[in-house]
Amino acid sequence: MKYGIVAFPSKNLQDLANNYRKRYDPHYAQIAPHITLKDAFEADESAVQDITAKLTEVVANFAPLKIHASRISSFFPTTNAIYFRIEPTEQLANIQNAIQENVTFGEQKHVFVPHITIAQKLTASEHDDILGQMRMVGVDVQEEIQQIHLVQEQDGKWEIIESFRLNGAE
Repeated sequence: MKYGIVAFPSKNLQDLANNYRKRYDPHYAQIAPHITLKDAFEADESAVQDITAKLTEVVANFAPLKIHASRISSFFPTTNAIYFRIEPTEQLANIQNAIQENVTFGEQKHVFVPHITIAQKLTASEHDDILGQMRMVGVDVQEEIQQIHLVQEQDGKWEIIESFRLNGAE
């Protein structure tokens, strides 16, 4: 089975992202807008109990995540994906590192860049045109995320398996 660990922003920020995603993201129907804390990884169903135990330990050390979606950016030239940039913070880096160290399934595919994808799989000309339009509108949203989620891919869609409340001090 395929799993991942994500943080979902508020409904308001999700709605803002979905205004773009429904037109420019072919994964729109597969998962709600999110910040990926651990890339998709393979694990047996028998491992879920161990994963949830590790995540329970991790979240006990972290307060709710303070995030700031500060601008619209792109992963060009690596990919033509466009995203809401989430300002990197020590807290966000620490929780992502703790998850990587404690949930040892799969490997980290990329350097952690906190973001919410709003467009992907664009042609080069689409990318340039859409990025320019989106940057003119911009984004500036600050909020707090109370939980992280273990998600599982089922029939091409990602479903929440378990949620973990951030209630620590950091």
